[in-house]
Amino acid sequence: MPFDRSQTRRIHIGQVPIGGGAPVIVQSMTSTDTRDAAATLAQIERLAVAGCEVVRCAVPDLEAALAFKQITASSPLPVIADIHFDAALAVAAVENGAASLRINPGNIGGDAAVRRVVEAAKTHGVPIRVGANSGSLPKDLLAAHGGPTPAAIVQAALRQARLLEDLGFGQIKVSLKSSSVLDTIAAYRLFAQQCGYPLHLGVTEAGGLLAGTVKSSVGIGALLLEGLGDTLRVSLTADPVREVEVAWHLLRACGLRQRGVEIISCPTCGRTEIELIPLLEAAEKELARVKAPLTVAIMGCVVNGPGEAAHADVGLAGGRGQGVIFAKGQVVKKVAEADLLAALMEEVRKVEAQWAAEGSAGSGNTI
Repeated sequence: MPFDRSQTRRIHIGQVPIGGGAPVIVQSMTSTDTRDAAATLAQIERLAVAGCEVVRCAVPDLEAALAFKQITASSPLPVIADIHFDAALAVAAVENGAASLRINPGNIGGDAAVRRVVEAAKTHGVPIRVGANSGSLPKDLLAAHGGPTPAAIVQAALRQARLLEDLGFGQIKVSLKSSSVLDTIAAYRLFAQQCGYPLHLGVTEAGGLLAGTVKSSVGIGALLLEGLGDTLRVSLTADPVREVEVAWHLLRACGLRQRGVEIISCPTCGRTEIELIPLLEAAEKELARVKAPLTVAIMGCVVNGPGEAAHADVGLAGGRGQGVIFAKGQVVKKVAEADLLAALMEEVRKVEAQWAAEGSAGSGNTI
């Protein structure tokens, strides 16, 4: 039986609602040196344009924590401070505008340190994400469970949450990560059966663009389809903008949210008589600027054109030296191959303008 996402607790990161049936939120993490506020803000701007809704920044030292004052004052997104081992850094980040904290209460420095962080979070009204990671579980849990099993990950997360609960703090979000897709899925399922905190989904250390996208799509996608997950990050060894792009493709594929253009294209075959792959790559760059939730088809021949892609808002289908532009299955015009992309974008802009005129930007689960 699917989980009910609306039953998780509601928290807010800045003005962004998390849990309690709110839309699943896309998150990423900056790769800049947080101490360089200008570079960090420039990357946050790029992430925001790509569709990131909450961003996390590493805080390795006091200089980085103090930089939060400048970063949070100008950031278009709520900024989460990622802290390890040092309660003073967590407090400093919150005092300088962090909208949330990501900590491990078990390694922050003992009971007094946890209490200090919680008091700062209470004072400034910021939530805390506690994270259990298969690569950094307490030794007693590893021994008790015979390794970093899903049960060990869950027990670690529950232990961390209870440290905060014992101090009267309940504005908590939880992540349970493993580089194993199957262990990640099992851990989230097990935790959700025992606790109702909002969940941040991710497969940790997933790898580069291709492997990381596959692993994250399987792990995160399986959980989303079961009704689990309130925020997500697709962790990639790549430009963090790509994390955001993959995340939105994933949400769209799961039928949860939609942003920008969904491109459908054929895999090519012996019937293809145009240079479809470079045409698709060029179209992807042009269509990345479109915010309307459209479906655009890039098809290699008339067999896969207006027929199989009849549901597309706009599309093109190639032939020998020429092609057709179609909308909702109806051919609009025939053009030379060299003019296909320009003609497609002309038609897309018409549909985008109509979408904007109808006020669709704020409807449903689009963004």
